[in-house]
Amino acid sequence: MQPIITRDQAIEFLYGRIDYERMSASLSASDFKLDRMRNLLDQIENPQDRVPAVHIAGTKGKGSTAAMIASILRAGGHHVGLFTSPHLERYEERIRIDDQMIGEQELVELVNRLAHVTRTIDAQPNGLSPTFFELTTALAWLWFERQRADIAVVEVGLGGRLDSTSICRPEVCVLTTVSRDHMHILGSRLSEIAAEKAGIIKSGVPVVSGVCAPEARVVIEKIAAERGSPLTCVDTELAGHATTLAGVGLTGNLSGRHQQHNAAVAVAAAHALRERGWRIDDQAIQNGLRRVRCPVRIEVVSREPLVVLDAAHNWASAGALLETLAEHDVSGRRVLIFATSWDKDVPGLLRRLLGEFDCVVLTEFQSNPRAMPLAQLKQAVRRMTSLPVHSAAAPNEAWVAATRLCPQDGLICVAGSFFLAAELRAVATKKASPCEPAEA
Repeated sequence: MQPIITRDQAIEFLYGRIDYERMSASLSASDFKLDRMRNLLDQIENPQDRVPAVHIAGTKGKGSTAAMIASILRAGGHHVGLFTSPHLERYEERIRIDDQMIGEQELVELVNRLAHVTRTIDAQPNGLSPTFFELTTALAWLWFERQRADIAVVEVGLGGRLDSTSICRPEVCVLTTVSRDHMHILGSRLSEIAAEKAGIIKSGVPVVSGVCAPEARVVIEKIAAERGSPLTCVDTELAGHATTLAGVGLTGNLSGRHQQHNAAVAVAAAHALRERGWRIDDQAIQNGLRRVRCPVRIEVVSREPLVVLDAAHNWASAGALLETLAEHDVSGRRVLIFATSWDKDVPGLLRRLLGEFDCVVLTEFQSNPRAMPLAQLKQAVRRMTSLPVHSAAAPNEAWVAATRLCPQDGLICVAGSFFLAAELRAVATKKASPCEPAEA
């Protein structure tokens, strides 16, 4: 294999690996194993052992909470890595230090190193060939170590217990929320999903939980107690102080009551870090929250008409979206642009959303093969509503249709999938660059 010379070659190598997040919904937990990740990290001398972490899992809110914690740490004067997924437009968005993406030269150098290691592993008969996400996680650790990051804020990709990010050295483990999603992998009951997500809890390491559902909380409390991990629940401990600081910091910045909850979780995590000796005062918390930005999390990109982009893809996140939209005074037609993945609870998501709009424009996102086929989506919607239903083969065409349907005093809301929101963000904000492929 020839050396990787360009950024495009590096991206091509990474996407050439097995990518479970882009595969069918028939996957189960048995497809996710930590042996591959441990083997890969051993081959690159375990950089994750030399960079402490804040490890974050949850059904929803983990991306926003990760961004908040990273921003708070930066405001406290720390050199902070941030690993999140998926990306909006460019792969490099996943791996940042102090809000700066990994550069092309370093991307190429580090992917070359990983490619060399991967070829060696591929030649072995042990079946431990690393996947796309495992290589991406390893790449992040290599760059964080090279840049001498003080700490890394790391978002779980899927679940928690068997996620490749779980091999880390956490200072604090954070659980944002638990609700039903990826049920074919994580289980159908909240207790099962909670157990998978609480799998990130490490022995003796403090845990911050924003989980409210009693069925899930019981599981988290049990696992934390078994592992001797001090547990802070933000709705019972530090809630008043955390919410006050969150309200000050987030004023006019992030939309939705759920973001206040995410901010309270982030503040509690900052307190836990402070107790472990990290320099974070109340002013750093307020400044960090004030500066944070979270694209496509109920993101308002226009006022006339009101245009809201959201990654809502399950019942709980759709509810948070509708609760926030109710705070806006919209007198004109309310238009929903909708597409989703075929492994989601599509009927449940549609039941939650359709009754709040005057018409819907259905489409099929282009950046991930898990998109629900447009014809199948149309059938599902027509069985559930008498609303006017329009369709477009691609998101940019759906955007044109929605703008024709929506008056200046109306609303265009994009929901159903992160991939749809990412593809339409470039159109709605008049950026010309196309999105690269992304995963769940």
